[in-house]
Amino acid sequence: QDEDKWDFVLVSDIHEVGSQKEIKRKKFLDELSKKGFTIKKIEDKKLFYGVRAPKQIFQKYQWLLRNPDGRWQNPDAHQEVPVTTRIRIVNFILQHTVTPDLEKLHDLIKKKVFEASFPLHEKEEVREFLKENWARWRSLFHHQPIEKIRCYFGEKVALYFAWLGWYTQLLGIAAVVGSLVFVSGLTIFNSSQVSKEICEANTTIMCPLCDQNCPFWYLSDTCTYAKVTHMIDNEATVVFAMFMAIWATVFLELWKRNRATVVTDWDLYGWDEEQEELALQLINNLQHEPRPYQHSYFRSTIVLLLVLVMIVVMIGIAHALVIYRVVATALFSQSQSEFLREQANTVAVVTGAMLHYLTIVIMTKVNRRVALFLCDLEKPRTFTQREKNFTMKIFTFQFFTHFSSLIYIAFFLGRINGHPGNYVRIAGKWRLEECHPSGCITDLFIQMAIIMLLKQTISNVMEYLIPCIAYRLRKKRQQPKKRSMVLGEEEAAEDPCKRQWLSNYRLNEVNIFSLFDEFLEMVIQYSFTTIFVAAFPLAPFLAFINNLFEIHLDAIKMMRLYRRMVPRKANDIGIWLQVLEAVGILAVIGNGLVIAITSDFIPLQVYKYTYSPCMTKNSSGVDCSTGYINYSLSVFHVQDFEPHTRAEALLYFNGTQIKEYRDYRNADDYSYTVQFWHIFAARLAFLILFEHVALCVKLIAAWYIPDVPQAVKNQFLDEKHSNLRKEL
Repeated sequence: QDEDKWDFVLVSDIHEVGSQKEIKRKKFLDELSKKGFTIKKIEDKKLFYGVRAPKQIFQKYQWLLRNPDGRWQNPDAHQEVPVTTRIRIVNFILQHTVTPDLEKLHDLIKKKVFEASFPLHEKEEVREFLKENWARWRSLFHHQPIEKIRCYFGEKVALYFAWLGWYTQLLGIAAVVGSLVFVSGLTIFNSSQVSKEICEANTTIMCPLCDQNCPFWYLSDTCTYAKVTHMIDNEATVVFAMFMAIWATVFLELWKRNRATVVTDWDLYGWDEEQEELALQLINNLQHEPRPYQHSYFRSTIVLLLVLVMIVVMIGIAHALVIYRVVATALFSQSQSEFLREQANTVAVVTGAMLHYLTIVIMTKVNRRVALFLCDLEKPRTFTQREKNFTMKIFTFQFFTHFSSLIYIAFFLGRINGHPGNYVRIAGKWRLEECHPSGCITDLFIQMAIIMLLKQTISNVMEYLIPCIAYRLRKKRQQPKKRSMVLGEEEAAEDPCKRQWLSNYRLNEVNIFSLFDEFLEMVIQYSFTTIFVAAFPLAPFLAFINNLFEIHLDAIKMMRLYRRMVPRKANDIGIWLQVLEAVGILAVIGNGLVIAITSDFIPLQVYKYTYSPCMTKNSSGVDCSTGYINYSLSVFHVQDFEPHTRAEALLYFNGTQIKEYRDYRNADDYSYTVQFWHIFAARLAFLILFEHVALCVKLIAAWYIPDVPQAVKNQFLDEKHSNLRKEL
């Protein structure tokens, strides 16, 4: 065993001799000594304690888990324990060592007895390889060395990068298809019949968009907006939404196969996590009794109620954003700036999206604290169970934080605002927003584009800059001390352990959430990429570009800016797989609703096949969508304005008694027309058909692609047969 290698380093402030903290520190170190640990002390501005476990601990581990995956092994064949396993075992013992005062390491860290504990980045061959060939920007398009990552960071981190690489690889296909859909939309930017009708409607006068300082306006004023809308909202989008539903299933099924192959190569396919935990507990304390499984309906009920309260709070925040957009539109329309008056609705949408991003940043911190508190209430039996519970809660909270506002824009905006003469108002004063005459899908497009661009760009920049700046400042701050030691204490400064421990200490701290945060970020991105992709075909392309940088950004952070993570053993990505499958089902529902409700696809198809010129006479040369805009507008009599807004409207009155607005209502009593009910029935029929077809295709794809490759099954079959023959 190399005497210069240490499994862990504990860092402490220099406390006064005889102080309470110094006594607690000594008690903890004494407990480690009783277990046979070797401890080396080095003093600088802080106290550093190098910890090395005795060889017997690892031999016990090998003996207890000599058959970790159902294979027969020679119990006398003690192989050298990998560094990742050493670190994991030592970390477990450190975290579960109890002092005579019944305090563990995390208690002592909370009480400032110890400042930090971490394994060391060592100058070994694997690390140098990863630094030169993986954690560099020049390796952007190179294949990831998953086996090397596993040897240095353990299986959990290796599986994260394997999954992220696989996701990015298949995302490339979705990005190409989405880009083609977007480009196909660009080709009809100036040729869409519906857009042409809006651009030529310079005699169609529309109702004011607000109560004050808003004139009647010509439909042709929104020509550009209409072109953008129909660039997104076309037949290709429907096909792309169906494609993405199938893509999500194929991606997960192929990942399951890839994961099965990888963990089989690692001899971890049948790994039992519970058995591993019990073995580590017995190695740490032979008298340990396993904690029994328990379930409290009372605690579960309290947790469920608190989760519902949090969801209500996040829905309330979404309502607050709606109120902001409504009030902002009213205020901008009264602005002295001509630009703000004319673009009041667009400016409100853009600023609302930025405000939504700000609420996401704030609520992310709140959600984490609440999720941790709820996990403490549940009192899970193991760390893994706690992690699963935490994952489900934080994802639920983050999902509502990110998507509440998008759900409102997609499915409620312009549908609950009433009609001229009978508007729905907030506090009886401000009118709710209306959809553009060419639909609400552009609002959803803008909201998603801003959130995705801001979230990915700012997150990546801050994710790299903050730890990079923190590391450089810490390194610079400690540089003078290092020089004085070279001058005055040359012998001590030459200690290689001291240099190594100090360089590791200067790195940024990691915690149990470091890898979790990376997973959460990617799963939220996956949700954006799949759930509302019908409104934003460029989402897969933006996600693909982001992930190319994300992989190497994470690699650089882990190798150069952060302390070494404690390796964790795993044979899958855990509860995240179930979360991804749930998102896949939500994607089918979400895209079906976007096409059926948000998009103008269904009303246009109903018009084409029921009311268009093509259905009334022989007009083979006429576009079947001709006349759709007039069909989708309803008329309103000026004298029917609400009393308190009638005078304001008449200021801008130009003599025409009839104005128009987007809806399907009768001109006499403003009740819904027959066309409205035809469209409503068609929307419902399409939604049911789309979701059933998409879900059936997903199920067929899941059945068609086996989770485990036949080669893996045959490998296990041969091994079982061979081992049974040896027994005979």
